[in-house]
Amino acid sequence: MTQPKHVLVVKTSSMGDVIHTLPALTDAANALPGIRFDWVVEEGFAEIPTWHPAVAQVIPVAIRRWRKTPLQAWKSGEWQQFRQRISGWQYDAVIDAQGLLKSALLTKMAQGPHFGLDKHSAREPLASRFYAHPKLVPWEQHAVERVRQLFAQCLGYPLPKSHGQFLLDKDKFPKGQVTDTPYVVFIHGTTWPTKHWPENYWCDLARKVNQAGLHVVLPWGNDHEKARAERIAENAQATVLPKLSLAEVAGVICEAKAAVAVDTGLGHLTAALEIPAVSLYGPTSPLKVGAYGTSQKHLTLKQCPAGNFPPADPEIFTPMTPGVVWQELAPLIQA
Repeated sequence: MTQPKHVLVVKTSSMGDVIHTLPALTDAANALPGIRFDWVVEEGFAEIPTWHPAVAQVIPVAIRRWRKTPLQAWKSGEWQQFRQRISGWQYDAVIDAQGLLKSALLTKMAQGPHFGLDKHSAREPLASRFYAHPKLVPWEQHAVERVRQLFAQCLGYPLPKSHGQFLLDKDKFPKGQVTDTPYVVFIHGTTWPTKHWPENYWCDLARKVNQAGLHVVLPWGNDHEKARAERIAENAQATVLPKLSLAEVAGVICEAKAAVAVDTGLGHLTAALEIPAVSLYGPTSPLKVGAYGTSQKHLTLKQCPAGNFPPADPEIFTPMTPGVVWQELAPLIQA
């Protein structure tokens, strides 16, 4: 295989998975000067690949929306337009970095040698049948490292021994959106009900942040999250942000002193932006998909002291009290 210059990446979702792919692009750009990537990604995350300097073109796909109204997707011509875009180039390599049937089918539409995870490595083993060049990547490691290994094998360069670098272009994010500084961002919203840290705990932690001389800002993505943010702000000195784009939220995070995040996509974005953060894990584990980056602290239930605590909602987080979280957050704020 000659040195690839133009590569298509298929990694459609979720936000965390898309962010975890970025260090592999950095590795490839360092090893193969001049390489450029196009990227197929869900329309809701289409901003993210544009923040990496090695990405030339983003090809949005709307599988989540089309699935709900397939006939409308066909009648509107959106599906046909997508097929024309993805098949419009002859690529030196097409890499499915997701390992699902849906991503494998998208990969097959593109022109060029098809690469992906083999049947022992893919989340859906049947996907490996769609690649001419399936690759073995061991499971027992962080998702970022798995994608880095996949790209190195597909594109033919030695895997760097250094820690992965996201290399986000922070000049693309609006600055100065929060005037009450210094501040800590509370990333409180997530899709799983059991991954929510108790609301009264957020209120108590906000008061501790205030007592340390810092403000709290609260982003939100839907009406439920906005209502929670407003209730937290009623109990502590905090600012509920207006409805923001993903780039605007990134700009707020960029200028924060630190962040506290539940297990959610914005937590991974915080890590990619190299902002110190404490990530809270209850029913999930950070070992394979935790926030990846410098100054990232993973707090799990195993690290919390035993004791008799008033029950919290959700109950699983009861021992992860605001005091426990503050012990992890305070050194980041003082650094």
